[in-house]
Parts: sequence; structure tokens; C-alpha cells
Amino acid sequence: MSTTSMIDPAAVEQVRELATAAGTASRRLALLSRADKDAALRAMADALDAATDDVIKANAEDLQRGRDNGMAQGLLDRLTLDAGRVAGVAQALRDIAALPDPVGEVVRGSTLPNGLEIRQVRVPMGVVGMIYEARPNVTVDAAGLALKSGNAVVLRGGSAAASTNRALVAVLRKALVAQGLPEDAISLLDGGGHDAVRALMTARGLVDLLIPRGGASLIQTVVTESTVPVIETGVGNCHVYVDVAADLDKALAIAVNAKTHRPSVCNAAESLLVHRAVADDFLPKVLAELGGAGVRLHTDEASGAAAEQAGVAHEDATDEDWGTEYLALEMAVRVVDDLDEALEHIRTYGSGHTEAIVTEDRAAARRFTHEVDAAAVMVNASTRFTDGGEFGFGAEIGISTQKLHARGPMGLPELTTTKWVVEGDGQVRA
Repeated sequence: MSTTSMIDPAAVEQVRELATAAGTASRRLALLSRADKDAALRAMADALDAATDDVIKANAEDLQRGRDNGMAQGLLDRLTLDAGRVAGVAQALRDIAALPDPVGEVVRGSTLPNGLEIRQVRVPMGVVGMIYEARPNVTVDAAGLALKSGNAVVLRGGSAAASTNRALVAVLRKALVAQGLPEDAISLLDGGGHDAVRALMTARGLVDLLIPRGGASLIQTVVTESTVPVIETGVGNCHVYVDVAADLDKALAIAVNAKTHRPSVCNAAESLLVHRAVADDFLPKVLAELGGAGVRLHTDEASGAAAEQAGVAHEDATDEDWGTEYLALEMAVRVVDDLDEALEHIRTYGSGHTEAIVTEDRAAARRFTHEVDAAAVMVNASTRFTDGGEFGFGAEIGISTQKLHARGPMGLPELTTTKWVVEGDGQVRA
């Protein structure tokens, strides 16, 4: 029995209708000029600004439901949209409009000895599906990036943000229509429970690409159960390693920023590794600052002793702690003997997202960047910089931790594929 046959037929039909309409819209989008797409993006941004009060009202419904259901504070933070955040997501659309259009870019080309002119050209994927959790900003980011790259998008947000996502998508679709564009370029898969999600995951032939964005369980389910091609976006068990040759003032600022700047996101650091030779000087200071910021510390024996010295509360780390993406004000701390032990720890527990080294030793930095297997590697910088906006890509669709097609922050080029265009003058193959 096929997976699809076990899904509620109503959910399958709902997805079929949405994806078919999106496919029709995508063919229209693929022909748009950059000027037309940029005008639509700016119109969508203006519409969001005008609808700020309505969006915040819808978001308040989701927040209250989340509190009533005991949602963790970190997830509530991800869910929250206030006037500043609505303005931020609207501005992200304007930023996308200012970016180069990847569609039509010639990746490579040549003229063959027989006179054939060949070129590899960027083209849209077609219909992109997004499955994500309590991050309503993803709704807008995904819609904007899809439009600019010539794709239609089918959005499936988590139930925690249901009211907010409905309000946002309604605003965006209305703005598209006002620009003379098909509203089905942006659609929301609403309701239907898990069957609707499974129907989207198995809509092969109707959906060209699926991108999950959320916790480990969601991502693993989509990766293992989808028949639609998937780009795996990453769980972020990110590390900061403070080397023997670190500038400890830099290390202090980087470690604290990487953990506390916004702990609920995937590029926040979850573990701190400190070279034993600098541990006595560094750990009391950094643990005091982390503890003062409200960070719950999970320590090994050596870092636990430093926490005691600094008068900072801590608890013994378990093996599970080293592999945990906390997404909260929690951090695991370990003292390592050398760079080799730090690299081995990261190989064992890292998730391939972002890893950072703080060092003034160029050789150590080179080893770290060459040997760490991650989508992004930082030298003397916070892990928080692994972000499409910070990299200059505009809003990102996600951060890929896989190695095929796209890796790291995914901007506009990662939402395209290529086709070969061959022009001749009557050549035939001998």
C-alpha cells in the first residue's frame, strides 16, 4: 500500500488543488521581468505596513493560545510579531527587491568547435513547498524570495501561528492581485492536520522542491518521509572554541553574544569549549557573564570548578547535553586539552550548522576551517552571523546543513536550478 493511499483523500485533494494552481501561477512568474517582480515586492511591503494592526491582532490570538498551552518562552519569542517586527519583515521584502535577479543569469557557456553555442542558465524551480513551525516571519520571507526567484510557493506553517499566517498571506495575496499577478503565486495550506502535511510531502510531480524549517523532529520527518525532493535545513548545535592563542577579551564578547543575543534561533551557540591553558583566566569571567545573563550552565568537572570559584550556579553536564540544541538560555561548557580534542568534540556532537574558533594563531584557524565539517565556520566572530541578511543575501529561506545543491544560508540563487540552452545553425551529429 502506498503512503499516499493512507492519507485522508480530502487532504490529498486540497494539496492537489493548491499545488496545481501554484503550478499555473509559476509559469506566469517565470516570464516576469525584474521590474515587475520588484514592483510586486514593494507593493507587498507597503501592504504589510498598512495592515500592521490587523497582523498584530491576529498574532495576539496565537500568543494567547500558546501561553494557555504552556508554550516555552523561546518559542513564544519566535512567534511574536510587534510593530517593529512587522516593519522588519516588510523591509525584508524591499531588501529582496533591491537584490540582483538570478533568473536568466548565465552560469557558464562556450562555443563548441562545430559552432554550437551552449550556455547554462538559471531558471526557477517552479513550485516550492515550505513546512515550518512558529516563525511567522518565515511566511513573508519565503513568499518574497519565491516571487523574486520566479517560483510559486505553498506554505504550511505550524498550528501555533495559524491566525498570524492567515492574516499575512491574505495581505500578500491581495497585494499580488493589485499588481495584476496571480494570487496563487502565494498560497497557504491551512487545516487538515498531519494528513495535509503528509499530502504535501508526497505531492511529487506537483511540488518541485520542499524545504522544512523548524526543530529536529520536524526536519527528520520531512527528510525521511517525503517523496518530493527536500533541502534539509539545519538543527543548530553550534560551538564556540576558545583556543590557547585567543584574545580573551574577544573571546568573552563572542561567547556571550553567540549565546545570549537571541538564544531561540538556530545560529545561537549551544556549547562553549575552552582550551585548558586559558581556562583559569577565561572561565570565571565568561561564566559570570553568562550566569548574570540568566544562562543555565551545564558543565564538565573543570568548568564546574570554575563556576564554583565565580559563584555561578551550574549543573553537571550529561552526554545528552553535549548534543542538545537548547534554543534557550542554556549552554554546555567543557574544557579541552587542545585543538585536536575540540575538533573531535565537534565531530561527535556538531550538527553541521555553524562552528566558531577564537584564536590569533593563523595555523590553528586554518586547521579549524579546513577540518570542521559545517555549513559555516567562523574565525574570531559570533555564530550569530550565519544568516542570509547578515551575508548580504536579503531574507533567507533557511540554512541548509546538507551538501547537495545548497549549503548554508539559502538566498535567491539557491531557489533556482539551471537548464542548458543550445543554439545552432543546422548542425547534426555525425
